[in-house]
Amino acid sequence: MKQYYVYIMTNGSRTLYTGVTDDLVRRVYEHKNKLIEGFTKRYNITRLVHYEVTSDVQAAIQREKQIKGWLRKKKIALIEAVNPGWQDLSEGWYEE
Repeated sequence: MKQYYVYIMTNGSRTLYTGVTDDLVRRVYEHKNKLIEGFTKRYNITRLVHYEVTSDVQAAIQREKQIKGWLRKKKIALIEAVNPGWQDLSEGWYEE
């Protein structure tokens, strides 16, 4: 069964980026290595701080839109509910 991920990434200044993907490991790698032009490359968004999994692509897209519509305060509360230290959840996924 295919899985879809809604994720939040950040940088040292805690700038937030919310996205959706069907391959979280690949997508985080792309962000970390600045392989795609745009916001995450420009703002050095490299730390995965939150993600959710679903098997429903429409639910994933809707959740991404919902989170993107929230105020920053609510996004921070979501992150800190499960990751209060803002640890990089992708730590150890890739060989150095």
